[in-house]
Amino acid sequence: MQALDTGDTFLFGGFRLDRRGLFRRDERKVFVRVAIGARALDVLCVLVAAKGDLISKHELMAAVWPGIVVEDNNLTVQMSALRRMLDHGRADGSCIQTVAGRGYRLVVPVTRVDAVSGDRGGGPEAEDLRAASLGAGLPTQDKPSIAVLPFVNLCGDPEQDYFADGIVEEIITALGRIRWLFVIGRNSSFTYKRQAIDVRRVGRELGVGYVLEGSVRRGGDRVRISAQLIEAETGAHLWADCFDGSLEDVFDLQDKVASSVAGTIEPELQAAETVRSASRRTGDLGTYELYLRAYAMSFSYQQRQALALLEEAIARDPRYGPALGLAAQCCQQLIANLNAPDRNAIRPKGIAFGRRAVEVAGDDPRVLADAAMALAVLGEDLDAMIALVDRALAFNPSYARGWHISGFLRLWAGQADLAIEHGEIALRLSPRAAKMPTFLIGTALFFSRRFKEAVPKLWVAIEDQPAFPNPYRYLAACYALMGLLDEARAIIVRLRAIMPEVIVDLPLPYRNPQHRELFLSGLRLAVSEKT
Repeated sequence: MQALDTGDTFLFGGFRLDRRGLFRRDERKVFVRVAIGARALDVLCVLVAAKGDLISKHELMAAVWPGIVVEDNNLTVQMSALRRMLDHGRADGSCIQTVAGRGYRLVVPVTRVDAVSGDRGGGPEAEDLRAASLGAGLPTQDKPSIAVLPFVNLCGDPEQDYFADGIVEEIITALGRIRWLFVIGRNSSFTYKRQAIDVRRVGRELGVGYVLEGSVRRGGDRVRISAQLIEAETGAHLWADCFDGSLEDVFDLQDKVASSVAGTIEPELQAAETVRSASRRTGDLGTYELYLRAYAMSFSYQQRQALALLEEAIARDPRYGPALGLAAQCCQQLIANLNAPDRNAIRPKGIAFGRRAVEVAGDDPRVLADAAMALAVLGEDLDAMIALVDRALAFNPSYARGWHISGFLRLWAGQADLAIEHGEIALRLSPRAAKMPTFLIGTALFFSRRFKEAVPKLWVAIEDQPAFPNPYRYLAACYALMGLLDEARAIIVRLRAIMPEVIVDLPLPYRNPQHRELFLSGLRLAVSEKT
């Protein structure tokens, strides 16, 4: 049987068939992959391509088992399997008709999806075909999805549309670098240009969970770009912001806005997906949902619970890179930050997760960055891990968490100034993200002996992550080295409320021994121990 051509997509009876396999549209209008055997899929491809024409038993056998002599009951078995799958929930008979003595045919309407047309005329039938055409690019359930709609040109001059369109194209490109996010292509989203937008309808037609819309207003040599992120199903606004700039270099401005939007909404989408997953029953959770729940737990320092969910996800899909990378991160957190009593058993497990993550990462910057940080802490070569995170940032320069992780690796390599720079990039890209880079920046300022500048950063880190013990340790050391021993001891009291162990020689790969000694001497001074 010849595989479907790359561009072949067929819609029929609530299903989609393309070269990747068979998908069923669920209650959220998202196409979900259906488990189907290879032979049954081959039979279905022949029937669908015929679009209702009768296919003889001989033709089917020749197409599905070319050059092989098989018994007729093999075809009967595959037909039975297809009927069970396609007819589930149908009230009006089977999708597949048997014509006695002649063969089989598919009796539901089949639409072959061609390129999207911008023509919105022609009444209900044309609208149905347009929706079907858009379905060719619909996402599947294994990743969240977004459509970036054409931004409204508020300048009053239609000839200036090119600028607003250019902004949207750059944003689509920037979001496309987020490997866990399905981004609807320009040709589909631009069919809504100059139309009254109903976000819920857009979500249904494009099969996306989120919509980004916005406007562009020019005045003289200045421009203001407004954008808002909306949950398609509910119409709830998740995020909104404005970006101002000069038109002296229009392409540079487009690139900067796209980078800022992508970097800012990535954690917003991650948070929204996590909330959505939390509403589902545990028994309904798939690999992706298990990952999302573990992700939320890891950010609240429930590392053991997160690790248990991740191990379940990995058992279901041993090559699921995000789960492997986050599992490695949980292991390093248990060892480096939470001083787990079983850390000697956790270390080899974390290294194994990290190495497997690198093997399957491909060009996913999230997996590469998580693996790089975990493996660096767990004892792998620091320079090699820096190269790994550099590779992640080459794939997606707008990945705020990647810059955050890069800053820590630079800090451990003794490059405090570069660590501050990378932390500030991460903060600029994602100013509202959980685990803001203020702890990284405060620690780098501490190692640069810029104690007065470090104090406010470390306080913000404590407020942002009150269950994370290390900002307390660095702030106490900072106060002690500034001679503010009362303030240092007050921080130690707060630290002991969440972690009884105060002076811990953190197993972090500090290349500069003076950095480690500066930290430990400040802690000893804070608890009034002699240095």
